[in-house]
Amino acid sequence: MAEFDLEKRKAYWRENVRLMVILLIVWFVISYLCGIVFVEELNTIRLGGYKLGFWFAQQGSMYGFVAIIFIYARRMAALDRKYDLHE
Repeated sequence: MAEFDLEKRKAYWRENVRLMVILLIVWFVISYLCGIVFVEELNTIRLGGYKLGFWFAQQGSMYGFVAIIFIYARRMAALDRKYDLHE
């Protein structure tokens, strides 16, 4: 029984870390690549009258960060239910 619990915990944390890594990559792309590195290329595209690179640097990244928070909360709730760790 204890071995099963250990395997269950390892699987849970493996999925948790995988989710965090994916969301950190998305965060990096939104904040660093879209807002700084590729800003000139993105500025050739307009969104709502604003250059896309400018929009990402000023507001788009904030929308992305809030979306990441909600995605993480929802996915972790599903993961908790999957491993019967929910409240």
